[in-house]
Formats: sequence, structure tokens, C-alpha cells
Amino acid sequence: MIDGPLFPVHLRLTGRRCLVVGGGRVAARKVHNLVECGALVTVVAPEVAEELEALPGVVCERRSYRSGEVAGFRFVVAATGDPDVDGEVFRDGESAGVWVNAADDPEHCSAVLPAVTRRGPIVATFSTSGRSPAMASWLRRRYEDELGPEHLVLLDLLAEQRDRLRGEGRPTEGLDWQEALDSGMLDLVREGNLAEAKERLEACLSSSSG
Repeated sequence: MIDGPLFPVHLRLTGRRCLVVGGGRVAARKVHNLVECGALVTVVAPEVAEELEALPGVVCERRSYRSGEVAGFRFVVAATGDPDVDGEVFRDGESAGVWVNAADDPEHCSAVLPAVTRRGPIVATFSTSGRSPAMASWLRRRYEDELGPEHLVLLDLLAEQRDRLRGEGRPTEGLDWQEALDSGMLDLVREGNLAEAKERLEACLSSSSG
């Protein structure tokens, strides 16, 4: 059950085992999202959408959920639409120390899935702490067009500079990256002036390191 403010976190699930209990439309959407993140997904439900069986890294078991089987999984999604089953999955997760998201059932969630917008490695999430998934999705649709290819170019400039500094054994914490980002770098990237954007980045970081 959700109680108090949520701690936002992104999970690395590539190559890690995740369980989805349920095989309908909602469960299928969750499976697709997990597969996109490289998870190894086991789907357990008496009836499973055929499309899921063709996905790489997905194992489908057409049966009912077995008590306690969440143990051994890194992350679990309960999407049966049955509060009794979702509740059992949640309680098993609490006993085994496994995070559980129950679709449209905040009482049986130890983890809430936000609405997500991706632009390459840039991930923007919107959440209402489980109170209204519809509003989280609305916020995502409203702001997702704000992220364009120029943001990926800007990210590359920042990452390359950070890697260079770390390669020289210099700390990157404490430098005024925010001043650099507020200095008009994005506009320069949009205009195609990458060299000038890089010079401005280096100038801002140099002044803050002194």
C-alpha cells in the first residue's frame, strides 16, 4: 500500500527476471514495457495473449498464480484485475522483499509505474503517486513534444565533456553544469553551432572550477 511520498528511481532490468501475473491487454502492455528495458519476463495466467509468446525473453505459463512464487524475481507486476489475486501477489512480495506493482490497484502496490517518455537515453517520467494514472498519461502527452533531437545532441556534448574530465582524473561534482545549460547552449545546438556550444560549456565549467 502507498503511504507517504514516493522515492523516484529507475531500475536496471536488463537480463533480470521479472514476473507478470495476468495475460490480458493491461498485462500485455506491461510486458512490452519490460521487454523494451531488456528484462527476462515470465507471464503467468490461465489465458495469455498470443502476441506475448512471440516476444524475445518472454516465457508464458498458462496456469494460475502459485502462492509464494514471486521469490526469485527482481520485479513483479500483478495485472489480473482480481483484487484477491493481486492482493496475494502483493503480500507475497512483501514477505519476499520483492517490489510489486498492481495495475489500477494502489492498495496492493509497493511500486508505482509512471507514465514515460523516451528520447534515446533521455527518460522523462510523470507520476501522480498512483492517484490518477490518467492524469500522468495526460501530462506525458502534453510535454513529450518538448523533447526533440536537439536534446540528444546536447546530452552528447555534456556526456563527452564529463567523460573527458573524469578521464583526466578531475572531479565533475561541484562544477556549474546548470549555469552551462542555462547559458543558451540548447539554442546554439538548434542553430547548428556545435563548436560554439562546446566552447560555452567549457567556459562555464572552467569558471566554476576556479
